[in-house]
Amino acid sequence: MTFVAPRSDSSPTPVSQNIRERLEQRLHRTSTPDGSNQDEFQEPQPTRSPMVVLSNISKTYRNGSKALINVNLQVKRGDFLFVTGPSGSGKSTLLKLLYGQERPSSGEIMVNDHNLSQVKGNRLAKLRRRIGIVFQDYKLIPRRTVAENVEFVLWAQGFTRKEINRRLWPTLKMVGLQHKARCFPDELSGGEQQRVSIARAVVSTPPLLLADEPTGNLDSDNSIQVIRILKKLNSIGITVIVTTHNEQLVRISNHPVVQIHNGYLHQVRQ
Repeated sequence: MTFVAPRSDSSPTPVSQNIRERLEQRLHRTSTPDGSNQDEFQEPQPTRSPMVVLSNISKTYRNGSKALINVNLQVKRGDFLFVTGPSGSGKSTLLKLLYGQERPSSGEIMVNDHNLSQVKGNRLAKLRRRIGIVFQDYKLIPRRTVAENVEFVLWAQGFTRKEINRRLWPTLKMVGLQHKARCFPDELSGGEQQRVSIARAVVSTPPLLLADEPTGNLDSDNSIQVIRILKKLNSIGITVIVTTHNEQLVRISNHPVVQIHNGYLHQVRQ
């Protein structure tokens, strides 16, 4: 089957510059630590080309376990898609295929106009910089503050101090953690740690965000808060794919849903 996830809100843009500008605009004129203000930005032009295309994807592990079987999926730029299914159904495998940690046994994967079967080494590393990833277990650096955890992504990509500050503070404000910037991970709640993880994933303004069970370790209130942040990011043009087994969160959202069961992908809600 081929499922094209429909768009449930405004038309997006694939251009990361426009995404960053819309993020800053949403935050109005955000002050940096030195008191200077950030300029806001322009409305993007709508684009509806595919961000993700999976064609006849199968994944079989060396022990013979079939994680995915003949999966076809198309996600357009700016879509928000839930991927549901029980533990071990192949949800995490699907996301790992999208950012190149795993390779399919057969089939073709296109991400942001790149054929992943042809992308390796430095080219794959470069592509991953354009994909934000949110993990269930946060994966924060324990001996780094909130600000340093978020900054680390930008330092690794060679951004200047001025540009890091320009991106850091609006991003922390977006997730409601600007007042926690100097705290360490063990001083935060689970919900706050996951919001740091989201900030780290989007501070470089990737056009695609993959969230693997982002609410799996959170209570109901924090789970809803995390989903609201993901929806806010989607509203400014970021394509969001979320795996979850939390049926309550899926029910209260109006976004498209697919389900993986026994390796097969099924459309649940358009």
